[in-house]
Amino acid sequence: MLTSITEGILCCLTGKAASLVLPLESAQPSNGFEFVEVKPGRVLRVRHIVPERPPVVTEEQVAGKEKSYDCEDESSPEDFQNKIDTSSSVHCKRKITVYRNGQLVIENLGDVLHSEILQCQDGDLEPCSTVEVELADYKEMPSSPDPNPVPPPVPPALGEQKPAPPPRRRRRKPKRTVLIDSKRVISSCKGTHSDVALFFVHGVGGSLDIWGSQLDFFSRLGYEVIAPDLAGHGASTAPQIAAAYTFYALAEDLRAIFKRYARKRNILIGHSYGVSFCTFLAHEYPDLVHKVVMINGGGPTALEPSLCSIFQLPSCVLHCLSPCLAWSFLKAGFARQGAKEKQLLKQGNAFNVSPFVLRAMMSGQYWPEGDEVYHAELTVPILLVHGMCDKFVPMDEDQRMAEILLFAFLKVIEEGSHMVMMECPDTVNTLLHEFFLWEPDMSKKDSSKTDTEKTVALTDTHHTLKINMSMDK
Repeated sequence: MLTSITEGILCCLTGKAASLVLPLESAQPSNGFEFVEVKPGRVLRVRHIVPERPPVVTEEQVAGKEKSYDCEDESSPEDFQNKIDTSSSVHCKRKITVYRNGQLVIENLGDVLHSEILQCQDGDLEPCSTVEVELADYKEMPSSPDPNPVPPPVPPALGEQKPAPPPRRRRRKPKRTVLIDSKRVISSCKGTHSDVALFFVHGVGGSLDIWGSQLDFFSRLGYEVIAPDLAGHGASTAPQIAAAYTFYALAEDLRAIFKRYARKRNILIGHSYGVSFCTFLAHEYPDLVHKVVMINGGGPTALEPSLCSIFQLPSCVLHCLSPCLAWSFLKAGFARQGAKEKQLLKQGNAFNVSPFVLRAMMSGQYWPEGDEVYHAELTVPILLVHGMCDKFVPMDEDQRMAEILLFAFLKVIEEGSHMVMMECPDTVNTLLHEFFLWEPDMSKKDSSKTDTEKTVALTDTHHTLKINMSMDK
């Protein structure tokens, strides 16, 4: 504590930031680590693990398979692959309407995916270690349902005066309407598939080391994994200019990393602030992003820095308060604050950034485009993982995110907190692996449609998601 205060006073006197995060001396790939220059003078450390693939299939084996296809149903392997793609094709159709009073109405008109798909059959997951939050399934609806249905008029009795008709309500004009109508192929992503890549993105104060358990687990299963250090974090360069840590600057860094390592089917896994970057990439590259995992990412609201935050204090003051901030992060980020959690923080190199970088990161979280409509436009399947003991992200924010997204499945880990992937690595790895392997069973599509029509006929209701956007402001 005394050392931190002394260094903070020297920082104020000299005008220089202490404890700068600098890159490692060697820029050569070693032990899966690479250094990528995304911009001149802006270098990010990336851990890239490419597993050994099985031997390539020879032409004779391919010819033998073609003969077997011909003997069975006289169809080529291409036709067989087309059948697989058709069976897992999902119709993504929804209408998003924004009214001038801030009300948001989302109408889901396409296929419905249910949350019972994730059974977590593999791994060491205990039956009671997760709690699933039941959310309303928004079924198929008429093309233009009336939010306020008017009951049919009752005919007057004989001899009674006919009452005056009620005044007609003026039809509200929407401020903005977005119609999404597309097909998406959702397939199982196995470690043996060479066209699958996993991207792991950390949040503020973290590093790629917080994903150590996940990187080792999935690389052993044969997946290609990519995990970068954000600018100013880990062993990446730390520019001494606040503009280098805005959301847009960091998003462009990750765009460059994504374009460099992307395969045909990519899965994005984000934690905390890293979820926003995964959302950005999924929105920018819908054909390349196959699935997304959001771990304690918060609600679907636009980012705006808080003006009354402790991180608005000068960097030298933050440096003096760094021991208190580190203890607060340990207390709020973990369900327990023992020696094991302290060791996890040290091993994960978490919350080990300079005060200047921390202040610039918190002040640069400005992303007005990332509102509820932006998230509602996503058609990619998304798994939401929430730690029940998280003191940074409330439970209702992830619930709201699950309601806004088209295909979202929310899983709650009771014994986890904000750093749930470090506290409960086996549980998180199992959930993620089950989600990677999952693909929708579209054989029940027709039966689900029939059940939906019966439900609508019996209840004479429609399912429309209404959100008052002004309540979050």
